[in-house]
Amino acid sequence: MPIKIPESLPARKTLESENIFTITERRAITQDIRPLRILLLNLMPTKIVTETQLARLLGNSPLQIELELIMTRDHQSRNTSLEHMLSFYKTFEAVQDQHFDGMIITGAPVEQLDFEQVDYWTELCSIMEWSKTHVTSTFHICWGAQAGLYYHFGIPKKPLPHKLFGVFAHTVERRSSMLLRGFDDTFFVPHSRHTTIDRADVEAIPELKILASSEEAGIYAIATDKGRQIFITGHSEYDAGTLKAEYERDKRAGLPISVPVHYFPDDDPTRDPVVTWRGHANLIYQNWLNYFVYQRTPYIIDDIAQEKFTID
Repeated sequence: MPIKIPESLPARKTLESENIFTITERRAITQDIRPLRILLLNLMPTKIVTETQLARLLGNSPLQIELELIMTRDHQSRNTSLEHMLSFYKTFEAVQDQHFDGMIITGAPVEQLDFEQVDYWTELCSIMEWSKTHVTSTFHICWGAQAGLYYHFGIPKKPLPHKLFGVFAHTVERRSSMLLRGFDDTFFVPHSRHTTIDRADVEAIPELKILASSEEAGIYAIATDKGRQIFITGHSEYDAGTLKAEYERDKRAGLPISVPVHYFPDDDPTRDPVVTWRGHANLIYQNWLNYFVYQRTPYIIDDIAQEKFTID
């Protein structure tokens, strides 16, 4: 089944050129099916790029997905036009009385600030609290994962001596997790961050399970014992050229930046990067949609708050 997105959303043309099946709102209402409602809180500065990356992964599914985009009220995007934001994004207040099958909270380029210094932190806390009763499963990415772990469990982020930047090998620690079903013994994920979380802090919280990690990049995937909250520290959604674009941007700005490791052949930035994470990216999102959203959410979506969740 297709992903349902607004007809004029820029991501639609990109996805159709890649043979990812999209459906317009007009056509979707003629189908006798309740789509999975996925709420995307997009905190990334390059909104259109992130919309496309995530829509691509969500759309590669046999399920019909309805994607709803929201923005924070307290922060105005400097990298995306106001016209685009007003056309496709809603505020949290516009959706807070609704229920959603799943929610994604993206990363954000604010990780070197204390959480309380982020201008939309109070609003984000309200959204994360609301998600506990209005969303079946919430998928947190990178800084969004750090923010969620801090808000829900008091786990702090800690600065790294240098930016973690590149594509890293990971291993599955918890084979019984349905989120990692079908994963290879070793899989690869891009990371781009200045901060991390300590394993000891996570292991001290009984409700949290570490699912996968990397010797170089640290903990990668964490989930609550009932699957309501999932925390992913990397960027499996990244395109082939995303790390390259970040590297070249920082070089142009004169910032201290190293070549992303394990990304370019022989770490040579003049050569085209080789994608080693696409299969994993598709699998983790399909597992999330299937096992933690579709198979857990009630048909009457407003019953989410009354459901008892027991999935591992």
